[in-house]
Amino acid sequence: MINPNATSLAENVTCRAQAAVPSHPDWYYWWSWGERMHTAEDPAGAATKVARVLAAVGE
Repeated sequence: MINPNATSLAENVTCRAQAAVPSHPDWYYWWSWGERMHTAEDPAGAATKVARVLAAVGE
């Protein structure tokens, strides 16, 4: 994702399982630096977090 008003602000988000229990992995969105961001069951919540991070100052 890229903020068109501040093109230097960009982020790559992935969605993958965190295998706490191999038979029932929980899926999450992850920041590019490997930190778990948000549950995959709530994509709107994840999008809100990404939008907040990529918002240019004053938006």
